[in-house]
Amino acid sequence: MHDWALSTSQEHRGRLLRGMATAVAAKGYGDTTIADIVREASVSRRTFYEHFHDKAECLVALYEAASRNALGVLREAIDPSQDWEQQVEHAIGAYLQCLASNPVLMRTLFVEILGLGPDGLEARRTMNREIAGFLIQMVGAGRATQPAISYEIATAVIGGIHELVLQAIEDGKVDELPQLTATATQFLKAVTRP
Repeated sequence: MHDWALSTSQEHRGRLLRGMATAVAAKGYGDTTIADIVREASVSRRTFYEHFHDKAECLVALYEAASRNALGVLREAIDPSQDWEQQVEHAIGAYLQCLASNPVLMRTLFVEILGLGPDGLEARRTMNREIAGFLIQMVGAGRATQPAISYEIATAVIGGIHELVLQAIEDGKVDELPQLTATATQFLKAVTRP
């Protein structure tokens, strides 16, 4: 395959994911049709089916791409020159800012994905495992003299932070997510104390 074909394919996939996000934000997942997605993406139906089997697969792909982007923001926010507590606060703040920067995606990522049943739940669990692994690594690296946190504790922290995000979504306050940095940081520090 030529490089231009690959880049066009990637561009189409990205447009489809953005089209899915826009359509679901406007109509909800249940009422979104493939026609809505391709209209928002400005691509053909055929292009949609070159990338996805159905709209559920497209939503899972959107969820995974956006979640990996947020995880990338977390990783990039780590500055080993800072002490552990500053790193934690900075990383959580960057993560919440990333979420707040795209309110169209928030409802899709935190609410609509669960409407897919087992496939949506599995996508969510997979991403939560990746974030938990990052959290375990971050806490372990930052506090070499202290024991690492368990997977269960990391999962509980992620669940707690995501519950705060859900509350902000329900209250229509996605833009205020960065204000939760202090609360989320305090929670993480409290559960990681020896």
